[in-house]
Amino acid sequence: MRAWIRRVGVSLVLGLSLGAMVARAQGGYRIALPVVLKAGTVFFGPVHSGDGTYYDANGDGNCMFGPSPSDLMVAAMNHTDYNNAALCGAFVQATGPKGSVLVRIVDRCPECPAGDVDFSPQAFALIADLPQGRVPITWRLASPELSGPVAYRLKEGSNPWWTAVQVRNHRNPIAALAYLASNGQYVNVPRSDYNYFVQTSGMGPGPYTFRITDVFGNVLIDSNIPLSPGIVTPGSGQFPPAP
Repeated sequence: MRAWIRRVGVSLVLGLSLGAMVARAQGGYRIALPVVLKAGTVFFGPVHSGDGTYYDANGDGNCMFGPSPSDLMVAAMNHTDYNNAALCGAFVQATGPKGSVLVRIVDRCPECPAGDVDFSPQAFALIADLPQGRVPITWRLASPELSGPVAYRLKEGSNPWWTAVQVRNHRNPIAALAYLASNGQYVNVPRSDYNYFVQTSGMGPGPYTFRITDVFGNVLIDSNIPLSPGIVTPGSGQFPPAP
């Protein structure tokens, strides 16, 4: 998905070296999401087992990232491991009878038992032959090297009195998002099942300062994120690899 975006202001990366920060140009420019994966993937967490299936995926789904026809290495996670959108945008390395594939989680499979993953046909074809339909798999979470910083998208309808923000292009799963309130204190925002952090009382008129934390406790802070519903706005940093 591509969208014209404009980014102003500064971003702080806590717990990262200066060399890990991503330089950016001023003014309007394009960002392509999802970005191209590079070498340097780190795997973490337990190895899960279940069944692999496939469905007519287009890159959209319950995570509400929108269609991404140029990147169909995607999958839907079973309801249990989806865990109220906790794995939206996370990367999973899955292995089946034929081989392995790295996919991004973009959807939820409500009928799938714990451990199951429902792939796009393109991804499934790399771990099994399509006529098989259902095969045993193992999988674990992955922390791949990504091109570009994290990005933010405010949901359509967001306003000073009801504000919903989504994090995109994150190397590691997102554990929490908070915004800096007018009193100088950060306010943690609850995450919805459809992968937006929603402040039902609103975050004010913006621009906003967001603090996001990954599952390893790494923190990124981005300031001057405008109240621009439907527009993808990049931050200036990316999370480090999984430890």
